[in-house]
Amino acid sequence: MIHLRDIRKSFGKSTAVDGLSLDVYSGEVFGLLGPNGAGKTTTISIATGLLAADEGTVRIGTGAGAGSPREARVRALLGVAPQSLALYDELTGRENLHFFASIYGLRGAERAAAVIRCLELVGLADRGRDLVKAYSGGMKRRLNLAAALLHDPRVLFLDEPTAGVDPQSRHALVEIVAQLKQRGVTVVYSTHYMEEAERMCDRVAIIDHGRALAVGTVGELISAHGGASVVEVVRGAGEHASVQRTATPDPLGVLAAALATGSIASARIHGPTLESVFLSLTGRSLRD
Repeated sequence: MIHLRDIRKSFGKSTAVDGLSLDVYSGEVFGLLGPNGAGKTTTISIATGLLAADEGTVRIGTGAGAGSPREARVRALLGVAPQSLALYDELTGRENLHFFASIYGLRGAERAAAVIRCLELVGLADRGRDLVKAYSGGMKRRLNLAAALLHDPRVLFLDEPTAGVDPQSRHALVEIVAQLKQRGVTVVYSTHYMEEAERMCDRVAIIDHGRALAVGTVGELISAHGGASVVEVVRGAGEHASVQRTATPDPLGVLAAALATGSIASARIHGPTLESVFLSLTGRSLRD
């Protein structure tokens, strides 16, 4: 459904995307993970036609109907919920959605039905007449998503859709994405929440410095890049307790050997996770 080949984009002397190639399959939830400044938002902007790539090709769609997102007929297939909220605080939730629906070309009863459908989908049907400036951060995120869904897009791009929201709103947004997947919508999901990617994404691309460092299912990435498991053994108790941690490809063997000593207070095996994959590939240094 989405085909990026050798995409490059620079802003002055700064290279945001550097030879990136990705394929996203129809109907999958595809995760983009990467540190701040890795090129995720620029990649989404290019894939949706908001920015033109300096080099490379972008194709959206399947078969003979595929084309560039710079074409109006292809853009009509796309929904975008940007990281920066695209909402008008002085309008109500309904008024915001009516405005965006009119931009999509929806009119009359079709537009009214789309507004109601999307408000219900994101759980804001009872708050649609309230001004957006009175909404919580989570409500604004959900309305932002609703605006992207008014025209029933085949491909949905979500750029950090749960950033800065409460756990309930985060759960609701994740559930909405699951519903969209069941309907066959192709979703590109940029996030820095590892648990979201592990729970939702069929495949994940870890992006850094504008390049795809690794692409695969969460299981494939952990197997290839997660590193060793760590066996944590506690001996003794209280102020006399000691903790021994051993990194090993054979955690059960290490645990069995420790248990054979008969002097263990407790033991745990910490397996590799998507977070360990992320840190292994992108480094542990803090970035702003």
